Amino acid sequence: MSITMDTTLASLVTNKRRVSALKSLGIVTVGDALTYYPFRVTEPVPLRAIREAAPGQQMAFAAVIRDMRVVPMNARRGYRLEATVDDADFARSRRVPGSTARLTFFSYRKSYVDWVSMRLRAGTSVVVSGMPSEYMGQLQFTHPEILTVAPGSAGAGAGLEGYARGAASGNGAFAGSTDPYASVQSAYPPAAAASSGAALKYDADTVQEALTRVCRPRPVYHASSRISSEHIHETILGLLWMMGARTSSTPDGQLAGAGSAGIVAPTTDTIAVQNGEENSGTTAESGAEALSQSIPDVLPESVRKAKNLMHRAEAFLAIHDPASTTRFKEAIETLRYEEAFVSQTSLLKARSHAHKSAAHSCPLVTDSLRDQFIASLPFSLTAGQQQVIHDIAADLAHDWPMQRLLQGEVGSGKTVVALAAMLQAVDAGYQAVLVAPTQVLAEQHAETIGRMVEQLKPAIPVTLLTGGMKLAARRKALAAASSGEPGIIVATHAAFSKTFQAPHLALVVIDEQHRFGVEQRESLNAKTDDGTTPHLLVMTATPIPRTAAMTWFGDLDISWLTELPGGRKPIRTVVVNEADAATMGRMFAHIRARVDAGERAYIVCPRIDADDEGNEGGSGVSAAAGSARGRAAASGSSARTAAGGRATRAAADAIGIDDPYETFDENGETVARPPLHAVAEIADRLQKLPQFQGIRFATLTGRDKDDVKTQVMADFAGGETPILVSTTVIEVGVDVKQASCIVIFDADRYGLSQLHQLRGRVGRGGTNSWAFLISRAEPGSPAEQRLEVIHHSLDGAEIAQADLEFRGAGDVLGDAQSGGKSSLKLLRVVKDADMIADARTRAEQLLAADPELAGEVQLAGAVLDFTRGNETFLTSS
Repeated sequence: MSITMDTTLASLVTNKRRVSALKSLGIVTVGDALTYYPFRVTEPVPLRAIREAAPGQQMAFAAVIRDMRVVPMNARRGYRLEATVDDADFARSRRVPGSTARLTFFSYRKSYVDWVSMRLRAGTSVVVSGMPSEYMGQLQFTHPEILTVAPGSAGAGAGLEGYARGAASGNGAFAGSTDPYASVQSAYPPAAAASSGAALKYDADTVQEALTRVCRPRPVYHASSRISSEHIHETILGLLWMMGARTSSTPDGQLAGAGSAGIVAPTTDTIAVQNGEENSGTTAESGAEALSQSIPDVLPESVRKAKNLMHRAEAFLAIHDPASTTRFKEAIETLRYEEAFVSQTSLLKARSHAHKSAAHSCPLVTDSLRDQFIASLPFSLTAGQQQVIHDIAADLAHDWPMQRLLQGEVGSGKTVVALAAMLQAVDAGYQAVLVAPTQVLAEQHAETIGRMVEQLKPAIPVTLLTGGMKLAARRKALAAASSGEPGIIVATHAAFSKTFQAPHLALVVIDEQHRFGVEQRESLNAKTDDGTTPHLLVMTATPIPRTAAMTWFGDLDISWLTELPGGRKPIRTVVVNEADAATMGRMFAHIRARVDAGERAYIVCPRIDADDEGNEGGSGVSAAAGSARGRAAASGSSARTAAGGRATRAAADAIGIDDPYETFDENGETVARPPLHAVAEIADRLQKLPQFQGIRFATLTGRDKDDVKTQVMADFAGGETPILVSTTVIEVGVDVKQASCIVIFDADRYGLSQLHQLRGRVGRGGTNSWAFLISRAEPGSPAEQRLEVIHHSLDGAEIAQADLEFRGAGDVLGDAQSGGKSSLKLLRVVKDADMIADARTRAEQLLAADPELAGEVQLAGAVLDFTRGNETFLTSS
């Protein structure tokens, strides 16, 4: 059976429970498994004789079992198994006297005790790895890792004697050294197979093999309650063995070589098919060749050699079965550069493709609608707005499509800039579409734009098209769009449907770009009947550090709006410990005073229902996030969900919290945290407080129907329900000028950029405004440090930079943090800016010589996979 990166685990792994547990982590194919990277690698375990042991310091040694006994624990249920080991031969090789130690195991299960007893029979050669302690004057190892060694033909101690001889002659790979890879010569002769009557299967054929396995660094993976890091590692090594790997990558940079540590063949009760079973004589060299054929390199050979990087197959081996921590880091750098190169190649190809397309030219005319509109504004444009409007006007005059990203702080006036661009297109006799992510925002845009253009001559038709419209109104809107009459169309995702036709479409404006995928964006590009591609303006208030944006968004020209219009006052941000009842009470009294003054308040909760099991994830999403994180990731972190601690995609949608900061214990399992607050729960609690007697509350969640959302927002803006308890559905674009206070529960569980976005919902009417971040973070914890960033800064770029630094290697592009897939798992857009710039330069050189990548088939496939896997260009953070 030929195994590739696309082969499903279900066809290879016989343990269906393990297949299911891996699937819950997003691992479905061999490629998913190999790119499920460990979040850390342990340090090598030093070799020490028993006499060299230091309590509390990890060590490994070889020994022989002298005796073993099982003692029932009468005072408590269960058993204690004690075995005495003697390391005389191993100690001699280290030129110290031999000694004995006790190995101790506790268990309530008799079956476990019987299994350990069978393995630790007197005379058995073993390799022990563990943490020594002292008990009743004797050195003791409690529950150490034990590998049994097959006996040699001369008896159980033959292997150790061979080791001693090898060490005495200077050939001992481990003698007097903590580096078990100092020599590739075997210090132990291969042991003979166990006798035919033996029922025990030994863990290693030689002492050296066992010592190598327990001493080498080990990767630790994010795990869950359903599958441990050890089992994840075991599965990945089994897959590598099946694809041809027989030894790990060696320190000298070769893919494999004689004397390298061997990868143990998986058992048939774990793996269904084993590559090369029919040919037991497979050599290390031919196994390496088979692995490189199963995992072809993506990077061009010239780039790989110029950067002194590993082969892709070698890098996977060095990550999942590292010979040293240095080798592990080199492999991570190799695959990180691969991500940078593939992503930059993809973006450069997208930009090249756009420049080859034709677009409607929309030059400015005398007494233009755009100039009328700017003159009618009751305020002066900022210098930044004037510059961006000028740049867009120049782009629209070209006969190739504009592709521009407009990034601006919440309230910086992006809508005015977008409307000026749309009026320029309408003036040229074409249609313009503004696409908003929600019906509420689309309705607000349509109302605002209609009011702003009503005085212009000639009249500008403004058409609203949403999925929630009644059939008659929807048909009327579709007919208006399909007529081709010059005008402005404001739409939601309905603009991506097949029924939407705009034959004279010249400009597409996408508000909050991270809510839409590349495929959706491209579907609008195909809406014109004359074969032209619309100009594209994408806008976001999601702050991206300038260095990240310039190195990453290679297919878009970038504009920034950094100035806030006059009249906007800075938002005062207060972090409140939820356990501080006195401060919480004063905060609620303050909100009541603002409501009595005619203002409004948002209360934001991450969950919808407290009793809905689908919401119980505790972590949440961005995403995404990933992850997608994840990405995250994600750490990228990264797009992995687990039943033991991470929410599923469906649950994440109900939660709506961007939580890329999950904490993990040393085994990679998620640490349990308090349940998240829910809208229904908080609304009920607050209405019972004396501070809010006589005040009407409203609730708003993503589950509400569009007409309900519209009515709720109208009542909130009108003051009938001056306090709105909602999920993060209000995060984007909601504009209620009377809102002056926002309270965000579980703020320590959100991403900083998402908190900044939510904070921007208040203070839009020129009044004093406050953001209260309710936290349950432990004092001095990373969560508390993150909140200090948002507490002291209103600079979106600064906050985004801190957000990315806190997330570490998590995804910044794609929807990995919301449970989807992303091709980015290692690349850090800010920290790796120099690497991305280098990759971009080399990708430009490659594409100049080979625009279609005809000579780089694997890279072309990776670019295609990258484009498909990253359907968003900004995280929803």
